[in-house]
Amino acid sequence: METVIIKSKDPVSLKTGFYNIKLDLTDRKNVLEKCDQFFGSNSIHTIFFLNAHCFNIAQKNDDYSRAINNSDLLLNDGIGIKIASLLSGIRLKENLNGTDLIPEILVLAAEKKKKIFLLGGANGIAERAAGKIKEMIPRAEITGYHSGYFSEKEEKKVLEKVNSCRSELLVLGMGVPRQELWAIKNKSKLTGTKIIIGGGAILDFISGNVKRAPLWMRKMNIEWVYRLINEPGRLWRRYVIGNALFLYHIIRLKLI
Repeated sequence: METVIIKSKDPVSLKTGFYNIKLDLTDRKNVLEKCDQFFGSNSIHTIFFLNAHCFNIAQKNDDYSRAINNSDLLLNDGIGIKIASLLSGIRLKENLNGTDLIPEILVLAAEKKKKIFLLGGANGIAERAAGKIKEMIPRAEITGYHSGYFSEKEEKKVLEKVNSCRSELLVLGMGVPRQELWAIKNKSKLTGTKIIIGGGAILDFISGNVKRAPLWMRKMNIEWVYRLINEPGRLWRRYVIGNALFLYHIIRLKLI
């Protein structure tokens, strides 16, 4: 992977009203510069992503809506958000999906010698993802990992493990909205963490448990079609019904 070079001392990110969500109008370069600032700060920051599925959840889950609206960075992900932005007259700079961006943040963490913790996925997924990251980024310092399947009673032990590993970058792969709600609930209990990033299926992708779409589909922002073809039983409701619901919400909010 390429080394990330930070040049600007004052990265620009502009919160804008995207229907009833506060979205950051920014690009990859500025996100990485923001992360560099976050790593050097004395506080903890959250980075989340907004795609059509997330937007739908935000319309019915007030806690989740507050979580993403109060994040330090909320980044546009996918063709649905792009289409909705055109309908509202908002010009997005580029697609900022987590599957492509999070590996670049991992490179930055390695360059800055920041410790990384992976939290999410089924048993063994985070461990396999850690191994793959070390292959891709030999200098990455992954100090810990844990499955995303744990009970509320086990939560205290998970937090203690993250803290004992002195991890400064916490990558969550626990799915929406659980990962965002977990981050907001627990960020005050994390002692050394500087960045929490919600990555959805990122650990499944990195570990190789789930294959990504061909590059041409990714460039056309139709990776969701590939996922639907490969996992129709699990994803048909999210993409077929969900896309129609997303269009309904966009039209409804535009008419308000």
